[in-house]
Amino acid sequence: MPIHRVAVLITSFNRRELTLNSLASLFRQRGVEDIQLTVFLVDDGCTDATGDAVRARFPQVRILQGDGTLYWNGGMRLAFEAALKEAFDAYVLFNDDTLLDDDALARMVTCANTCLAAGKPAIVVGTTRSPLAGERTYGGFTTLQRGFTMRFEQVPPHPSELVACDTMNGNFTLIPAQVAAVLGNIEERFRHQFGDLDYGLRAKRAGFDVIVAPGFVGECSTNPNAGTWRDPESSVVHRWKNLVSPKGVPMKEWWLFTRRHYGWRWLHYALSPYIKTLAPSLFSTRAKRHSGP
Repeated sequence: MPIHRVAVLITSFNRRELTLNSLASLFRQRGVEDIQLTVFLVDDGCTDATGDAVRARFPQVRILQGDGTLYWNGGMRLAFEAALKEAFDAYVLFNDDTLLDDDALARMVTCANTCLAAGKPAIVVGTTRSPLAGERTYGGFTTLQRGFTMRFEQVPPHPSELVACDTMNGNFTLIPAQVAAVLGNIEERFRHQFGDLDYGLRAKRAGFDVIVAPGFVGECSTNPNAGTWRDPESSVVHRWKNLVSPKGVPMKEWWLFTRRHYGWRWLHYALSPYIKTLAPSLFSTRAKRHSGP
């Protein structure tokens, strides 16, 4: 059966204008007259009146209330949980900082329906571009394994054809009901990140395809490294605090992800971000000890 009822899942925390703009781009989609769209938005304890602004401008959006501690995975889980109870034909993960092209949803649904017609339900991944330079920012990934190394490499979209991949970012991703019926919700042990990558990898393991839709679906800027654990200009103490924070690479969550998906290489990758963060400080201390006055 083709897709007609679609649930769009969004979570927001103090990004009122971004959220309003992303919703505006969603509601001006063309070519979806036969699609019944229901939007579930989690207001995760916003203090900038995001919820009120959405209610005023987009009263059709169903707003779910969070307490400010859900982060991305937790908020998306709450929205997904509510939507799953109503058995939609498809569920769309949608970031509130993504601006969609006017035909993005129609193209995604067409791709999903093509796969369904062939008897192969598939997760359909939308690729975003930078609003400044136009380069690829978020989308699908393939896993490349060689010897002791394994890495995720972004998959460029083809202008007109579907491209296979292994997993994805959840910036604009369509999950058909057949996949959700098997995998259920996002992994609850992930708080902020890893949930979308994990979902795609689990889908592949369950025998489903993950495919990149043709072309770009919209714009989304990449998150800057400044002030994060990846920032080489920050002190080691500051980087470490950010590294183990919910928005960094919390140990329990990263170890779960690596053990689940990195095979025999998991321990190497489980330790790597912590060693890389501490190593500059250790080498700097050793150099000072051996240097003269």
